[in-house]
Amino acid sequence: MIYTIIVIILAIWLAGLILEIAGGLIHLLLILALAIFIFNRLTGRK
Repeated sequence: MIYTIIVIILAIWLAGLILEIAGGLIHLLLILALAIFIFNRLTGRK
């Protein structure tokens, strides 16, 4: 489930870079996705 959310956020980020929309918000979403990914890796949740 969490990986689906991460993929969706990354897809929105890539679309934002290509279309140049929502500048700072796109980067915040990417940082959020990476933080969630790292947190899940460190805690060992599957």
